[in-house]
Amino acid sequence: MTATFWEAFRDLPLQNQLFFGLALLIAFAFEFINGFHDTANAVTTVIYTRTLKPTRAVVFSGVLNFLGVLLGGTAVAFSIVNLLPVDLLIHSASTRAVVMVVSLLLAGVIWNLATWWYGLPVSSSHTLIGSILGVGLANSLLTHGDISGVNWAKAGEVGLSLLISPLIGFVSAAGLLLLMKRVLREPRLYQPPEDGDKPPTWIRGLLLTTCGGVSFAHGSNDGQKGMGLILLVLIGFLPTHYALDVVHATRAQETREAVLAIQKVLDESSNSRASELRANLDTVANELNGVTSFAEVAPKSRWDVRQSIFRFQRDLNQAGLPPATLEAIRPHRAALSRAIEFVPTWVVCGVALALGTGTMIGYQRIVVTVAEKIGKTHLTYAQGAVAELVAATTIGIADVAHMPVSTTQVLSSGVAGTMWANRSGIQGSTVRKIGLAWGLTLPASIVLSAGLFTVGGFLIPGAGSTRHPTAAVHSQRSERLEDHVAHGELSRCDTQLTPAPDKSQSSRIR
Repeated sequence: MTATFWEAFRDLPLQNQLFFGLALLIAFAFEFINGFHDTANAVTTVIYTRTLKPTRAVVFSGVLNFLGVLLGGTAVAFSIVNLLPVDLLIHSASTRAVVMVVSLLLAGVIWNLATWWYGLPVSSSHTLIGSILGVGLANSLLTHGDISGVNWAKAGEVGLSLLISPLIGFVSAAGLLLLMKRVLREPRLYQPPEDGDKPPTWIRGLLLTTCGGVSFAHGSNDGQKGMGLILLVLIGFLPTHYALDVVHATRAQETREAVLAIQKVLDESSNSRASELRANLDTVANELNGVTSFAEVAPKSRWDVRQSIFRFQRDLNQAGLPPATLEAIRPHRAALSRAIEFVPTWVVCGVALALGTGTMIGYQRIVVTVAEKIGKTHLTYAQGAVAELVAATTIGIADVAHMPVSTTQVLSSGVAGTMWANRSGIQGSTVRKIGLAWGLTLPASIVLSAGLFTVGGFLIPGAGSTRHPTAAVHSQRSERLEDHVAHGELSRCDTQLTPAPDKSQSSRIR
């Protein structure tokens, strides 16, 4: 954390400083709980095939989770951030934004702890996304009377990836095991190990590799979800400090150069939408004129720059420009994304530590469910290797595609798929309980976070619903017109004119 962070923190009212500390604590607690909630995904197979003893397995998994967070990138984090249009946090009253962030964090922690207590391997991704959707919907209904407070396009993309991941896990694991039985006919691979048995060396190596792969992929994918949570906290409490990348000294200069280059490309385009795209670029270019670092931009102007970049990126996707024009813009567009999509180093390290240490404790409840209660027999060597291989591969592909998938669903459905393919039998009661928990996770977390947010709005002073943004805009405009009348710049009859629509409000990111 830099000196400017502490300056921004000290400017907060005491109540918000306390809430900020609480929100950060809950966010890191969510990642810690996520660690031991999802440990079973990586260590179940190596423990039950006697490849590693439990303590060694969880330490090995914890270290790989830690490295996965550090090395896994940040793109998935912004899939989470963009689920809730973050300008909602800014248009809301300050205390209301605080309650919004704390409510979604508490909802995630409560549901994860409850399902862990009952040994149910549910999706932390579903929990997190449901919590974000819940506060977004509640805020939108209370302040606007509609459901525009959620980025539904992004929610649909994320929801699709979470929906198909169990199907991919089941079908892929079942198919791979059937293929393995045709190619490798050693009966020992498909029978539960006897007491004292050790897996063949090559199976042991494969299990260790897949355990490490799932752990690393989990750290990379789920760690980024934790980063997204903390970014929501930071943007909600300190928007002017975290609106733009103030850490890199030349980021503002790079952004302005990219804007000028894009403007030049648009000037050469005959597309009718090109001129419309320039408006937001002009705002960015003017605000960044003569500055090198975003730290030099006035705090009150930083959010305007961020929103102008957001609007340009959104409008560019809808403009229907020729492929050649889009290709010419593409490298410069990356510079714009770097300006607003950044994760502070201390956040990455903190999430890595929370997830890595959380992985090393509390794993027994869900490990027993996955290994002993999904199928009717003990996991075989082949089943363990196939389920882990499918999980590691699926999550790795999701990382490349920048989509947050559920490690838990992929692994659990993979184990079920191998049980079916091996004719080991599936325990219907357990599968029904897990399926019910999966089905309830999203609606339960939506209702829980929306309820916490609504109750908090009534109980905490200053957190009640604010005026509709349009009403606030008209009120501010009327006040400015009255000022002009008072100074003789307008006649009284001029103030009766209907104000023009506020483009800055109508173009808000939805």
